[in-house]
Amino acid sequence: MPTRSYKRILLKLSGEALMGDQQFGIDTETVAAIAGEVKLAKEAGFELCLVVGGGNIFRGLAAAEQGFDRASADYMGMLATVMNALAVQNALEQQGCDTRVMSAIPMASVCEPYIRRKAVRHMEKDRIVMFAAGTGNPYFTTDTAAALRAAEMQCDALFKGTSVDGVYTSDPKKDANATRYDTLSYDRVLSDNLRVMDASAVALCRDNDIPIVVFNIRERGNLARVLAGDGVSTTVSN
Repeated sequence: MPTRSYKRILLKLSGEALMGDQQFGIDTETVAAIAGEVKLAKEAGFELCLVVGGGNIFRGLAAAEQGFDRASADYMGMLATVMNALAVQNALEQQGCDTRVMSAIPMASVCEPYIRRKAVRHMEKDRIVMFAAGTGNPYFTTDTAAALRAAEMQCDALFKGTSVDGVYTSDPKKDANATRYDTLSYDRVLSDNLRVMDASAVALCRDNDIPIVVFNIRERGNLARVLAGDGVSTTVSN
């Protein structure tokens, strides 16, 4: 499916994308720049929802490896994603976008609980919806949450914004001979362990025929260009 035919997309951002040049936390200028990218895509006529990771604040799996109870560590990571979603919401609303944050863990004083039909209605009302707290369950990553929400929202594609312009044969930051794929199959990603997203997320997208588009979110205007079919990216599909 050509990129320009997409209408409703889910944008997955890693928590690290919000750090900028910092080693930890949220960089306000970086968040504002990402919000600008989302706004440009919205103005181009696309329906958007977002899932943001929490690795810039707390990474559950890493904490579990250091001795934390895995379930508790994952819940802490989910809370970090709520903080990030609120930061992105603030940046978007400062730029005039109508938004809603919906959390898989109910916290009524902070944001709305996730209800699928209500989320769909928000999108029909031209709001940008941010899904926080992952799936609401430990042992699942925000990649899996993104694939799940993309399926539930009947999105045409899942866009993963990274610091590189697609999927490479090896890490392009470490290997000067790494080459970029224009297209890949889900099965190739899984069999070659290319780490586009975690395996359960890739399998969920495969089973629901949701293309995964990997692109560089840090390049100004790139999201809108990729959505228009002009930017550089890698598409994983059937």
